Amino acid sequence: MAQGAWSDIHATVHRQLKGRSPSQPSAALIPPGAVCLVAISGGQDSVCLLKLLVDLQPKWHWRLQAIHCDHRWRSDSADNVAFVVNLCHSWSIPIQVVTAPEPLHTEAEARQWRYQVFETAAIADQVTHVATGHTASDRAETMLYNLLRGSGSQGLQALAPQRSLSDQSPHIQVVRPILSLTRQQTITFCHQFDLPIWADTTNQNLSYTRNRIRLELMPYLQQHFNPQVETTLAQTAELLTAEVALLDQLAQTLYDQTVHAATDFPGWRIQRSPLQAAPLALQRRVVRQVLQQVVASEVSFNHGEKLVSLIYAPNRSQTDPFPGGWLARVDTDWIVLIRPPTANPGP
Repeated sequence: MAQGAWSDIHATVHRQLKGRSPSQPSAALIPPGAVCLVAISGGQDSVCLLKLLVDLQPKWHWRLQAIHCDHRWRSDSADNVAFVVNLCHSWSIPIQVVTAPEPLHTEAEARQWRYQVFETAAIADQVTHVATGHTASDRAETMLYNLLRGSGSQGLQALAPQRSLSDQSPHIQVVRPILSLTRQQTITFCHQFDLPIWADTTNQNLSYTRNRIRLELMPYLQQHFNPQVETTLAQTAELLTAEVALLDQLAQTLYDQTVHAATDFPGWRIQRSPLQAAPLALQRRVVRQVLQQVVASEVSFNHGEKLVSLIYAPNRSQTDPFPGGWLARVDTDWIVLIRPPTANPGP
């Protein structure tokens, strides 16, 4: 049975909402009166999130609405839709359901489609914030996933509490109000308040990498290394979030001083002398930012190191081609990136 309209988790989330913006530590994560679109799958985390926001709404005066994305992965997806719609109606929350035009086959495809859906809906309804039900458990798993893929600190910060929805919609914020809660806490909350939960069978499918991390790797680490590994990793990601924000700010200043997209030739120029006076961490971030705009594939560690090596290299030193045909060479105080005509794609 439900045990009252308020709980320790209500109090924790209410307190943390008051100041959880990395860029503005004193600003509320979801400001009073905001128009907030809540992503709900029907699972324990998203149901916990929506219940908390519904209960806190009288204190914050938000305009809440929900959205459910049907990936068409399961034969029971229509029943899942009906479950979510009934739940939202019972809480007087308007809900929009969007179905994938064709079945999605990978986690990456599904995520990309979901966030496109969020952006379209947010723009149409003048939404200011999109809330997702990511937890500390998700944060820990994402950190491990990115670490195993060879990510740098940008990936290891793993699920910041707030970020822009996209480069095209920087005014719309993705927020994660329950990022401090573990998955165990969300299921306890749902049981405490007798909340219905939709059991998603795809969460048990070990063909998905994240499920293997959740169901196999994380329990192994808890049993053999640290019973609190989820919390420990999530806290590490939180520390990295603040440090990455500082590095990004410093690197952007250095980038603006040193990088020039040329107008008189088809390439880029990077001034070496300011970079030579900068720490290696900032050098790497600046050159990576350049490469992300010119390399025709994911930028690897080796790509970045090739370009960093030219910061101190003798005049006329040159790299071998990057993906897409781009070359980098030293021209006195400049690193020049050009793509030879033979590397240009044909008509």
